[in-house]
Amino acid sequence: MNRKTLVLPAVAGLLTPVLAACGGSDSGSQGGKPIVVGTTDQFTATSDAPAPLDPAYAYDVGTWNVLRQTVQTLMTQPKGEGNPVPEAAESCGFTDSGNERYACKLRDGLKFANGDPVTAADVKFSIDRAIHLKAESGVSALLNTVDTVETQGDRDVIFHLKTADATFPYKLSTPVAGIVDPKIYSADKLRNGFQVDGSGPYTFKAEIKNNAVVSATYTKNPNYKGSTTLNNDKVEIRSFASAQAMGVALDHGDIDVMTRTMTPSQIQKLDAGSDQNAELVDMPGLEIRYLAFNTNATSVKDKAVRQAMAQVIDRGELVSKVYGTQAEPLYSLVPATLAGHSNSFFNKYGDPSVPKAKELLTKAGVTAPIKLTLHYTTDHYGSVTKQEFEILQKQLNNSGLFDVSIQGHPWATFRPAEQKGAYDVYGMGWFPDFPDADNYVAPFLDKDNFLGSPYTNSTIQRTLIPQSRREADRLDAAKTLTTIQDTVAEDVPVLPLWQGKQYVAARDDITGVSYALNSSSTLQLWELGRGVSG
Repeated sequence: MNRKTLVLPAVAGLLTPVLAACGGSDSGSQGGKPIVVGTTDQFTATSDAPAPLDPAYAYDVGTWNVLRQTVQTLMTQPKGEGNPVPEAAESCGFTDSGNERYACKLRDGLKFANGDPVTAADVKFSIDRAIHLKAESGVSALLNTVDTVETQGDRDVIFHLKTADATFPYKLSTPVAGIVDPKIYSADKLRNGFQVDGSGPYTFKAEIKNNAVVSATYTKNPNYKGSTTLNNDKVEIRSFASAQAMGVALDHGDIDVMTRTMTPSQIQKLDAGSDQNAELVDMPGLEIRYLAFNTNATSVKDKAVRQAMAQVIDRGELVSKVYGTQAEPLYSLVPATLAGHSNSFFNKYGDPSVPKAKELLTKAGVTAPIKLTLHYTTDHYGSVTKQEFEILQKQLNNSGLFDVSIQGHPWATFRPAEQKGAYDVYGMGWFPDFPDADNYVAPFLDKDNFLGSPYTNSTIQRTLIPQSRREADRLDAAKTLTTIQDTVAEDVPVLPLWQGKQYVAARDDITGVSYALNSSSTLQLWELGRGVSG
């Protein structure tokens, strides 16, 4: 077995106007049978979420990975990281010193996969649609700094922002800003089901069983014009009920690539050389896990309860027992590898201490033990999530300060229930929309946050987040971001637990595996090719 470690540069820097690089879909190693990629991501349509693949609704890493292959955005996150670069656009940039006016020119001759031309009016329609629909997923919050969208002719689009937002180029690289065809997508309602139409590198066709995608075929879009070069003509995605079943398929050669989510034991075995015909690639990741709180719920409304949990939980033990070297303890919402990170929770609470936690509760007049249920999803973040929550349960109960039970739910019911405030305490993961500290702050703390959290801090929302977004050089936002992180450590609306690496395993005749995922967990199917085994 071969093992590679991909080192990506630190994510920080100055956002400046950018021009499109040369690229296309007419080179690379094509031909032969499709490359087959396995995943444990589940794509379901339910009464609570009937439109999982509509760009105006989708807001999780699995559905975004579908959309990033198929629905084109003005900007894209480049191979190897760095600032966003033009994709459907020929050029984009701020045209004022205050970062409030952002102009893009579309590439000439853009077409949707069905042959319809892509125009500036389609861009405006798509952005206005997402904002207008304001889906319950919370994804439209990524566009909450947009005031109006102006078009000039067929190729020029101008975004007028409500406030300065140096992160706006990143936001235009996310699927909620994807360009859709007004002939297919309604302005007033979401598109139910599993059809996706766009102008991206691939077209998409899903095989459906019991309102769920069991497999999907991505076929090279002959009308695609953008920055991406495709190294294949066709990729098939197969969804597996378990990591174990996915691993067996890789062993038998039924799939060529194995992506999220592998179990820690699978990764350890591959790393130890259990399969001489497979390659394991590990790379820095920006995935985080955390506990979230319904701060209006009686059991955790007093912040002393949340602070006591922060004081008791032993992240080091949690990580070592469940994930080993595949994760690291995290003491902030912002991962340690991003500019603007601060170890705010460690600075406030230090090492785990039951006496300190008891003191917090005593001062607040809270009587122990506090009865709580920790909720988690059984099928979205990997099969060891239950083990993780069993350890959290044991740590909290062993303190004598808590009486904790745990309860698991499938993602299809977990996510809607969480959004409706059904759980007092629940476990979530976050894969960034883009690699900037703002994306670990605003989605949790800003107005219309994606958790639907009732926690509100007016200083963060009205002053600190807008202030941090004014800084084109993201290093200059560090002081403001630290203040936000310190406030989170004090109020504990969320409790960060760990930060994880990313892994991909592939048969040894598959090329481009090192770039199959970027640090935001974006699946880049176009990077995969078929070489020679040996």
